[in-house]
Amino acid sequence: MNFTRWSARLPGTQRRAAARDDRSPVPAARAEYAQAQAAATLPDGALPVPPDITPAPAAPGPALDDLPAREILGRLPAAVALLHGPDHRVAYVNEAYETAFGPRPSGVPAAEALPELAELSVLPLLDQVLRSGTARTVKSRRTAGGGSYTVTCTPVAPWDGTADKDDEKAGERDKETRGEGGVLVYAADVTDHAEAAERLRTSERRHRETAVTLQRSLLPQELEQPDDLRIAATYQPGGTDAAVGGDWYDVITLGAGRTALVIGDVMGRGVRAAAVMGQLRTAVRAYARLDLPPHEVIQLLDGLASEIDASQIATCVYAVHDPNEGQLVYASAGHLPILVRDEDGTVHRAADPTGPPLGTGGWVHTSGTIALPPGSTAVLYTDGLVERRSEDIDEGVASLARALSGAKGSPQVVCDRLIRSLGVTAEHDDDVAVLVVQHPARTGTNAELFHNAALDLLGGIEATPRARAFATGVLTSWRFPVELRDLGVLAASELVANSLQHGTPPMRLGLRRTDRRLIIEVNDGDDHLPRRRQAEPADEAGRGIEIIASIATSWGSRRTPGGGKAVWCEFALPR
Repeated sequence: MNFTRWSARLPGTQRRAAARDDRSPVPAARAEYAQAQAAATLPDGALPVPPDITPAPAAPGPALDDLPAREILGRLPAAVALLHGPDHRVAYVNEAYETAFGPRPSGVPAAEALPELAELSVLPLLDQVLRSGTARTVKSRRTAGGGSYTVTCTPVAPWDGTADKDDEKAGERDKETRGEGGVLVYAADVTDHAEAAERLRTSERRHRETAVTLQRSLLPQELEQPDDLRIAATYQPGGTDAAVGGDWYDVITLGAGRTALVIGDVMGRGVRAAAVMGQLRTAVRAYARLDLPPHEVIQLLDGLASEIDASQIATCVYAVHDPNEGQLVYASAGHLPILVRDEDGTVHRAADPTGPPLGTGGWVHTSGTIALPPGSTAVLYTDGLVERRSEDIDEGVASLARALSGAKGSPQVVCDRLIRSLGVTAEHDDDVAVLVVQHPARTGTNAELFHNAALDLLGGIEATPRARAFATGVLTSWRFPVELRDLGVLAASELVANSLQHGTPPMRLGLRRTDRRLIIEVNDGDDHLPRRRQAEPADEAGRGIEIIASIATSWGSRRTPGGGKAVWCEFALPR
């Protein structure tokens, strides 16, 4: 709008213009000058207020005290009910209440007239609110109709019967309730919020169930039970508020009576941690088949963990039990120490981890040992069993040692007792994995099923006949069937002959009998492992391992810690 054109029509405009003209010697009047200054500050296009026009004052709104309470409550979008007296008779319900729950009669106790309050668990609160004068709230309760409401009950002081003048019925009701206190029930519809929250909980529950299912499917469905050990394990996922982690355990029979024990923990949560755990567990089983020393298995896992996911760190213990040595040889990648309980209740703790967690790289891992004599029990576990936010983890390990010192019974009984003693419940805030290994002390008839015999061989042409005679005598004394005895003697002869041809002294022939198998093993000083191959018809050698593989249930070889190798085979005993 052109301000100049329209302002020329207003009274006094000419004088204001003359006052702004530098050539006019006559100053403008004081009031007109002020108006001119005000006009000069107006934005472009705005009209000044003429001096003889006074703006009409705005009509004042009604005061809050002039508004009737019934009109205010009636226009609220939330359901409102007003109850009075000790029996909570209905004094008033607004339109939103009737829309949500239907018409309700006045003057009737709430227990009869308002059944929805019972569904929302509000009725028991009415007496408390009226008696204490304190408001109470019931959050997000569902009615039979499917709606969800948050209900607040507020005490109301005794009213004096000031009803609307135009509402005679209201006046009559006010006369009845005059002087009695009551409760104002305010029900907010939160159905949309409740449904959204339920969808979120359902999604989280399905995600958790998926992770738990994946986790459990990747754990051993049935533990291998070696001849010389009794083993039990427990895995318990964290509570519903804790995401599933990557705890795992495993038991792997290596042959010749030796057993690998594994427990580990991926530092993460959810499906990703469970997937990484599954890859590590599969890799451990593959590396174990190579029958490598524990520290070499951990070293291979360390490199693999970095390749799987550089952001995922895992701890792990890999231990090997050899019944002939009565100890655990282990390597620990940042994991908690193994605990061993002797038969008299004394608990021993393995040394600190022999290396950092898997995935850190740049570290040469080493192996350690801890005694596991007959009658002892070893416990391998993850940090969820001993770690608490309120205490140092060493205190948790000490608590576990105290619980283990008094734990007796089968491995599963010991597992359950440790879980209870450390306070692990279904709502625990972390995953827990426990592996209990017992080396039983056998006596009486049971001990007669376990025997060992060994013969040192110096080499030379007389080694094979000596080995054959020794095996014949031992297997006869163990009362094996003739067929099994002959197979055992043949296997011992072939292993010794193979060691004489391809190995170096000293040599040692070992025979071992358990309740389920016969084990024959030959050690020598050469570290070149034999392999099975198909000999050509014209070859004069190379058939020894092929014969062993044909007659034995299983066979294998490994390098020994002090240098050299061990070649073994097993025969399953008839049931």
